[in-house]
Amino acid sequence: MKILLFGKNGQVGWELQRSLAPLGELIALDRHSTEWCGDISDLKGVAETIHKVAPDVIVNAAAHTAVDKAESEADLAQTLNALAPEVMANEAAAINAWLIHYSTDYVFDGGGDKPWLESDPVSPLSVYGATKLAGEQRIQQSGCKHLIFRTSWVYATRGGNFAKTMLKLAQARDELSVINDQIGAPTGADLIADVTAHAIRNASIKSDVSGLYHLVAGGETSWHGYASYVIEAARRAGVTIKVAQDDIQPVPTSAFPTPAKRPHNSRMDTNLLQHSFDLTLPLWQTGVSRMLTETLDDNV
Repeated sequence: MKILLFGKNGQVGWELQRSLAPLGELIALDRHSTEWCGDISDLKGVAETIHKVAPDVIVNAAAHTAVDKAESEADLAQTLNALAPEVMANEAAAINAWLIHYSTDYVFDGGGDKPWLESDPVSPLSVYGATKLAGEQRIQQSGCKHLIFRTSWVYATRGGNFAKTMLKLAQARDELSVINDQIGAPTGADLIADVTAHAIRNASIKSDVSGLYHLVAGGETSWHGYASYVIEAARRAGVTIKVAQDDIQPVPTSAFPTPAKRPHNSRMDTNLLQHSFDLTLPLWQTGVSRMLTETLDDNV
């Protein structure tokens, strides 16, 4: 099996380099790659790369993910999140390859309090959400074999993340204010990558799994709950924490205005994914605890 990966150095892309390697020959690209075009803003270059490499599987882990910047960079977001996936999908259809693509809970309006199903009506609140939805639709319309994974609240051990930011602030401040009216499940890039590899292996055996799936860790929490969990875990591990647990104040989204609207309800139903691929998705605390174990030593 030959796999072509775009976005190799992003949070998910970095983990995909690990999880996909045992499946076959892996060609991993980013926008600085020279032998092949990994810059997904170069639509012609992406098409030529896919045509010449002729992979069995294309994995697109590249995107415009700066949610607030997308509000003022709508054209670029459209190119990266909609037009590039369309090019990949058309090329995949031409060579009978699979396309693996990642989308987001931002395709929904965040209303209600029930986990979103894949079949629920979509109504994005932001440019980012609208362009990611357009990417989904263009892939589906291409007729290529595809797996689209909607995910949310993604973090990784490598690089910065919400947990590390909260720990840094908790060591420096007497009081923190954290949003408590957005609900979702922190989902590790490593979990996304491992599920992707498992799904690709399954898809190579039975093509009827082609479709759209929700992929997030189990359980749910708010950003306030997430921060509280992380800070208390660090305190138990011996990290010097300045803020008292009672001084982590819950506040509404309106306390932190942003250019792009965030969905309040990011709960996602993953039963279709778990049933289709015979998977059990662990609770969000499992992945966060593992990430903290790998990072807290530097803070003790």
